[in-house]
Amino acid sequence: MKIYCTDQDGGENIYQQLGVKRRINAAGTLTRLGGALMAPEVIAAMASAAKSSIDIGELQAAASRTISDITGAEAGIVTTGASAALTLACAASMTRWDIAKMAALPHAESFAHEVLLMRTHRTGYSHALRASGARLVDIGHNDRGTGAGVRGIEPWEIEASITSKTAAFAFSATPENMIDLPTVVSVCRLHNIPVIVDAAAQLPPKSNLRRIFELGADLVAFSGGKAIGGPQASGILAGRRDLVGAALIQQLDMDVAPETWMHSDLIDRNALKGGVPHHGLGRGFKAGKEEIVGLIVALQRFANADDEAINASLALRLKRIAENLDNLPGISLQLVSAKETGRVPQLRILIDVSIAKIDALGLSRALQCADTPVHLSERFAQHGMLIIDPQVLREDDEEVLVATLKGVLPSQLF
Repeated sequence: MKIYCTDQDGGENIYQQLGVKRRINAAGTLTRLGGALMAPEVIAAMASAAKSSIDIGELQAAASRTISDITGAEAGIVTTGASAALTLACAASMTRWDIAKMAALPHAESFAHEVLLMRTHRTGYSHALRASGARLVDIGHNDRGTGAGVRGIEPWEIEASITSKTAAFAFSATPENMIDLPTVVSVCRLHNIPVIVDAAAQLPPKSNLRRIFELGADLVAFSGGKAIGGPQASGILAGRRDLVGAALIQQLDMDVAPETWMHSDLIDRNALKGGVPHHGLGRGFKAGKEEIVGLIVALQRFANADDEAINASLALRLKRIAENLDNLPGISLQLVSAKETGRVPQLRILIDVSIAKIDALGLSRALQCADTPVHLSERFAQHGMLIIDPQVLREDDEEVLVATLKGVLPSQLF
């Protein structure tokens, strides 16, 4: 089958030709639904980038300058998502500039390879850390997480866990636990242990682009395909210049002759122990020129945006949706401000199963089985709640979303 794009933006029509349903995304910038919708200028930048050959290392150095200007970090590179950034961050922390260690990964037992992680921070995304060859060491108590107490991580708990095998400390950031980051940094800095922060979903607010570095993080991973609005398969690893450089060299195509290798400005060739490395652990998630350029344009756009104006506009849209969904049996609505969520406004749909005769997950499944599938956030489904997250919801999809909700519910009510 030959594919032709005949619609203006080359979007929906291509999916129709491929037999793939376009879905209404009111669940947020989820990877499984394609992440953010890119702005026209980002798409145009990627198309322009696709037309020329460049040196990827040089392009990453240019990207670093933009990332540094916006975040305040010493350096930064574009990765293929925040998960890849975390793997590269661990690899760089374990190897630094030692190419023999780079070649050994993911087998790192003979050198420092343990990454400390607070018990409350262990998630499914921790797999990205382990993919580097690192061994995760859970530390601290889970009093806050279980509601058994009020205490968070304490300096002595970190000190007691540091050994000659400790390579880094991993921190999974949320608005609630950022209060612990200065404590972690204060101890790790005394031992020259890099602090790696997973901030993949901590945008917006855009102030977090700088705040996490101001709190002392050495390396931070951001998603590029979520709130920033870049290509879905993009991310940022930013922080200390030496560690970012060590991460970059393990991501680049290194099938080069040492005598003719023109290294990136981010790479300290004099510090490389042993010569020039071969392909590194990160070779499998190399960033292309289109992703690098698209991410940088999107980052500039995101940094220049007015958070308050955007949230005010999103809140008005959610209010309009709520008015059209009012008085549905078994359904109550709650509009939550961006200040309360810490990110963007949301419309929460609370379901009374005794009246609606359907629970949150049942309703979510029914919406996804509609002629035009509709996705709502299931983050609090266990509490009988679905959420309309407007970040990726197109304005022209609001009417279909409302009609689909109304169309699904009556069959369950009577």
